[in-house]
Amino acid sequence: MAAGHHIETMPRASLGLTHLDRALGMLIEIPAAIAVVAEVAILLTSVFSRFVLHQPLVWADELASTVFLWLAMFGAAVALRRGEHMRMTALIGKLSPVWRARIEAIAVGTPCLFIAMLLLPAVEYAQNEWVVETPALGVPGTLREAALAVGCVLMLCVSGLRLARHGWRDLGFVALVLAAIAAALYLGGSNLQAMGNWNLAFFFILLLGAGVLAGVPIAFCFGLVTIAYLLCTTSTPLEVVPGRVNEGMSSLILLAVPLFILLGQLIEMTQMAKAMVAFLASLLGHVRGGLSYVLLGAIMLVSGISGAKTADMAAVAPVLFPEMKKRGMEEGELVSLLAASGAMAETIPPSLVLITIGSVTGVSIAALFTGGLLPGIVLAVALAILARQRISESNLKDVKRASLQVVLRTFVVALPALAIPVLIRTAVVEGVATATEVSTIGIAYTIVVGILVYRRFDVKRLYPMLVETASLSGAILFIIGTATCMAWALTQSGFSHDLAHIMSLMPGGRWGFLLISIVTFIVLGSVLEGIPAMVLFGPLLFPIARQLGVHEVHYAMVVILAMGIGLFAPPFGLGYYSACTIGRVSPDAGMRKIWPYLGALLAGLLIVAAVPWISIGFLS
Repeated sequence: MAAGHHIETMPRASLGLTHLDRALGMLIEIPAAIAVVAEVAILLTSVFSRFVLHQPLVWADELASTVFLWLAMFGAAVALRRGEHMRMTALIGKLSPVWRARIEAIAVGTPCLFIAMLLLPAVEYAQNEWVVETPALGVPGTLREAALAVGCVLMLCVSGLRLARHGWRDLGFVALVLAAIAAALYLGGSNLQAMGNWNLAFFFILLLGAGVLAGVPIAFCFGLVTIAYLLCTTSTPLEVVPGRVNEGMSSLILLAVPLFILLGQLIEMTQMAKAMVAFLASLLGHVRGGLSYVLLGAIMLVSGISGAKTADMAAVAPVLFPEMKKRGMEEGELVSLLAASGAMAETIPPSLVLITIGSVTGVSIAALFTGGLLPGIVLAVALAILARQRISESNLKDVKRASLQVVLRTFVVALPALAIPVLIRTAVVEGVATATEVSTIGIAYTIVVGILVYRRFDVKRLYPMLVETASLSGAILFIIGTATCMAWALTQSGFSHDLAHIMSLMPGGRWGFLLISIVTFIVLGSVLEGIPAMVLFGPLLFPIARQLGVHEVHYAMVVILAMGIGLFAPPFGLGYYSACTIGRVSPDAGMRKIWPYLGALLAGLLIVAAVPWISIGFLS
């Protein structure tokens, strides 16, 4: 009877968890979507008031910054619920089902532990801000800083529900592993302190590496390892951690992140991306290697709109891959070219990495946007040459050259879409709008053109797009927040400065420094993902580059491209697996074929590094 009763109640328990998860999803997703809309409305109103009415809204930036922090935390909770935080799963997939379930439980339990440890300091931090009034709105700072505490509560609920779906054995394994690590750190605290800065290798290489390899989301790895380091080796109170996390997510320039993500989704939804691809295909589709050129050209065009690599690939691959496969091209070569094109386009403005590096190093965003175009073209040419040699098209006999009439028709159809990159770059370079605000102009333009010209605007897709924007933004911004906290801890220890000093002493002056920077950022891009690597080391290395006579925009292009190569390099590069997912191709199919493409990218990068004019020739 007891067994039968247990069998009956199990589905009910599972059903109850499903209902709870759905209710929690609505509680998180609806405010997240509202925050995205509010962000667009505030910034667009600010642009209109300043440039059309000539009456700047002094409170706009402050309100946008406050809404942005809430958007980041609601988005981080949405991303955690959906399992969309950046993590490395290459090794987990090779485990047996039993061990995979156990490691997946650790990947859920570890963020839960970090959030639980962060919650009380976050609440105290928000309470302490009550006496601080914001300058423009005159409201208590707690209204803004409470976002982190509320986000922690929501993420704790999400983690609890996800853990409840695991079996008791898996949960016991998680508790045992985390308790064993905590006990070892507590008992070995005095030994770790006695090691001096060598303990950094234990925390930020061994412990952090183990977490990343175990599939724990990278943001939570950064945060938990930082807390462990502070507790075991310093007397620093944990109240410092929320302040550093908030500081990392609060840069006004980062407001552009969710807005460009939304813009990229609107471009795809209104089929503007499809129109651009169709025009390029009519021009080049008939020549040998033509569709490879179309893919590279389309990624460059779309990259200049969305700013997000995943959005770029998702807009282009589904349109081109079926036809490319029909022509007899191997899917391993296709996904390799797609991944390499993602790395190639890292510097094409308005790249989110450009915006991030500008926010943490103080380099002009307009200068980065101007300098980023030509390096991307150099790498595209290198990939095009290789693709023509490697990708064979066995079924070209039925492919006919498009007539002039077809080319002109597709050009006219694509013209409103082709105008967007020009509109964005011109608005920033000419000072009409900031890098943060220009995305709202692009969003407004895309909505109007999508409705009036392309007649493609699916209202039903709008809410899922807003939630997806919040989720991806939250994942990116939370990782920047925890990476900033980790960078602060490393700075306090003196390690970051020691590493930067060692790099500055490389033989060969600035050329030696550029080479070691390339190697360093390829490794960092592969292991840490691009944005955290920039947040950690950008502020330290850029001053050294200036001292050695390397132009900051030139250095930015070199390290961004190096980071991109690492990001899309298997077996660790997360970008490679994103390309495989978008192209619906097994990662194994391209694992061996991608290396020549990465070699072409490296050759192009060395050319960019050796010829500074490519990066800075068009700067005024």
